[in-house]
Formats: sequence, C-alpha cells, structure tokens
Amino acid sequence: MSVLKQFNLARTSLLTFIQDLDNEALDYQSAYFDNTIRWHIGNTLLMDEKLLFVNQKKSQHIPKEYAELFSSDVKVEDWTVEAPSLEELMSHLVNQQNRVNTYDELFWKSDVKFKVPHGHIETHGDLLIMLAHREAEMLGKIKAMKQQFDRK
Repeated sequence: MSVLKQFNLARTSLLTFIQDLDNEALDYQSAYFDNTIRWHIGNTLLMDEKLLFVNQKKSQHIPKEYAELFSSDVKVEDWTVEAPSLEELMSHLVNQQNRVNTYDELFWKSDVKFKVPHGHIETHGDLLIMLAHREAEMLGKIKAMKQQFDRK
C-alpha cells in the first residue's frame, strides 16, 4: 500500500467517524483520558500541519490560535480562546488531506530536514507513514472516548 493510500485511509476513517459527533460528546472530559475528543481532533490536525508543511514557515492554512489550543502540552482546562466547531476542524482536515495529496512522488522520497522522535524517519514518505499510524491510533482513542461518553 502506498504511503498516500495509508494516510488517506486513516484520514477518511477519522472524518467518517467524527462527522456525526455532537458537542456534548466532543467536549466530554472523562477521568480516564487527559483531554477531550475535540482536543484530539485538533491535535491531529496541528501535528500533521507542523510536520508535513514545515517548509512553509508559518502555515496560513490553519489559525495560529490552534497552537494555543491543541499543542501536546496544552490541556482543555488551559484554554483561554474559544475552540473551533467540529465543522471548522473537519474543513481544515479535508483541506489538509487535499494539500497532502498534491505532493508528488519525488517529495515523498526526499529526506526530512529535521529529527523526528519515535523511530527511524528519514524521508517524507516515512514521516507520512508515521503520521498515518498516529492518526489511526488517535481514531482508536477517540472511539474509546466515545464509548466512555455513551456509558456515562
């Protein structure tokens, strides 16, 4: 399976699952998870943006406030700005997926210019595989969080 197919499968699966979630489920804070579903969706968007579009210094594709909301060291209780709606997050996820799909095969074979934690990431293709795996893991976590919400 090509790296783009892996990524598109993970992203489409995420989009399909989250599309019908309501605000109560998105913002439910379980004792078993550090953050909410909304935070995990935003964190996925932010991390992919930071790592895949690093050459574009400051991305103009997602609001700068997203770093204040969805960085890995931020918790929902720390938020000082209003979180985006699910529709806004999904729109950014779809846009990001479309931009990822515009890169050519040469880009995916080119070396990344920064050190990536967790494994031996040498090329942008390796990076996309890691991000697709992370996105699939995040979807699993979101599904578990939704089950927790449904049982409350």
